[in-house]
Amino acid sequence: MTTAEELRTRTADLLAAHDPAATEPLEFLRARFDAGLAWVHFPPGLGGLGAPRALQAVVDAELAAAGAPDNDPRRIGIGLGMAAPTVLRFGTEEQKQRFLRPLWTGEEVWCQLFSEPGAGSDLAALATRAVHEAGDAEGGGDGPGGHWTVDGQKVWTSSAHLARWAILLARTDPDVPKHQGISYFVCDMTDPGVDVRPLRQLTGEAEFNEVFLTGVRIPDAHRLGAVGEGWKIAQTTLNNERVAIGGHRTPREGGLIGLLADVWREQPGARTHELHQRLLQGWTDAEVLRLTAERLRQQLAVGQPGPEGAAAKLAFARLAQQLTGLEVELLAEEGLGYGDWTMSRPELVDFTGRDAGYRYLRAKGNSIEGGSSEILRNIIAERVLGLPAESRSDKDVPWKESAR
Repeated sequence: MTTAEELRTRTADLLAAHDPAATEPLEFLRARFDAGLAWVHFPPGLGGLGAPRALQAVVDAELAAAGAPDNDPRRIGIGLGMAAPTVLRFGTEEQKQRFLRPLWTGEEVWCQLFSEPGAGSDLAALATRAVHEAGDAEGGGDGPGGHWTVDGQKVWTSSAHLARWAILLARTDPDVPKHQGISYFVCDMTDPGVDVRPLRQLTGEAEFNEVFLTGVRIPDAHRLGAVGEGWKIAQTTLNNERVAIGGHRTPREGGLIGLLADVWREQPGARTHELHQRLLQGWTDAEVLRLTAERLRQQLAVGQPGPEGAAAKLAFARLAQQLTGLEVELLAEEGLGYGDWTMSRPELVDFTGRDAGYRYLRAKGNSIEGGSSEILRNIIAERVLGLPAESRSDKDVPWKESAR
């Protein structure tokens, strides 16, 4: 087993061969991946060493101390947190070799084509269709495995305007119940037929998108897992997504509670007993969430995330709205100001680098994105607490016959 000392030695070797001060950031990141120091728990040859996941912190600390560049996890969070673990678990060796390195270095941004306007929070009701055309030796269907033609519409797609690749769920068999007829693909966002349109939000920005897919041809070699097993594979993506949103690392009194505490200290005239009690409750909840996130990361160190990540994501959304609302109250008229309604297409959500008005408005989306709070409560009730499942009249009904 790889030890912490061995990782320090490998990291020192990387730094000696690629001085961060004299090496282009992208070149350094590529070298780090090839040295197995990108995500140490991944297999050798795929950016890792098969080491315990907990030892990643050793590498990160050594590289940070040396001033080495990082791969901007916030900009490529969907690739790192959702696409990568899914490709690693269900992808072919060829797919892993093709996708993981540029994903990790940030050369290729990923997005997630799951949500649809007609499916709402019931993701399994999706209607985007993928129809297979078999391949032949003469090049019919573009070759041996053939290709899939995809038509449909996706919505609430973060980073679609920046993405080269997307993880995509599409219905491949409408004659079976809705959870069984779905397959999982990797879609090239630069292909003809992919139309990305901005979706302007409450903040005035358009970080989300609608994505229209018209006759998009996806080679069968870009299918993840078996045909019809997309729903099972999607659970891996979604469990990782919830941990990525609700389980990110934050220092004590960091993030939104840190900003709120600063406002409290700077606004003595606004203090009341009732607001003080709310501040204390928010601080306590933030600390509980921070420790819960730490436990989730420890679970990740020994395996795949389970449905418990839903609780962290649910708590994160509620707490973000609670804290940003209190911040606006403390700032009074100043908190109601909003600097700029100009339409823009940001690359990431910047909660801590913007004003209180932005944080308050943007936090409203937290209870929808990455799984609505209502859906997450169902998951907690059924899969964590073991309560009776919600009645589903369409459970055994072929998708094409179900009410939509």
